[in-house]
Amino acid sequence: MANAPDKRRMILDAAITVFARQGFHHCRVSDVADEAGVAYGLVYHYFSSKEEILNTLFLERWQVMLEAIGEIDSRQALSTREKLYEVASFIVDSYRYDPDLMKVIIVEVTRAANSFGAVHLEKIREAYEGIAGILANGSLKTDVPPEFGAMFFYGAIEQLLTGWIFEILPRTDEEYERSKELVVDTICAGLQPARAGAPAVSG
Repeated sequence: MANAPDKRRMILDAAITVFARQGFHHCRVSDVADEAGVAYGLVYHYFSSKEEILNTLFLERWQVMLEAIGEIDSRQALSTREKLYEVASFIVDSYRYDPDLMKVIIVEVTRAANSFGAVHLEKIREAYEGIAGILANGSLKTDVPPEFGAMFFYGAIEQLLTGWIFEILPRTDEEYERSKELVVDTICAGLQPARAGAPAVSG
């Protein structure tokens, strides 16, 4: 039937809810099936395991982000700062409009250094490399390696998301918009070339 529900998508959406609510390691495939309203065996028709479901969720969303970073970097009319703002906006808005999925990606994948984070390390690095490319082609400090700046930039945004996930920071539209500017302003201020005649900072 043309209007038949996409059972695979239903299972993935249900998994987002269950993983975010219970934690990946504290739920079962049957929990996902119950949330999706499908038979337990149908989950295994589409996915071999709970791990494959999580891998799929991560890779789908991460690829969208990688493509967004590449598209932003390709806009020649944008300055480095404007490109960083667009990347920050994309990531912050990803959390704003799909907080459960972003919670799952951060808590269960990118910060799971001994499990899923290790499995997807190369894919995670692609995001750093994309941001580093923006920094390398810009007019910021040349003595700060772009790779370091990229990790610092992404780390700052991820820490913001963590603050919202654990309800340390207020979750309002005003706060989301403000955070984009604050992250970019902080990073770019630290990476601005020193003004001619400015006193050197001693340690």
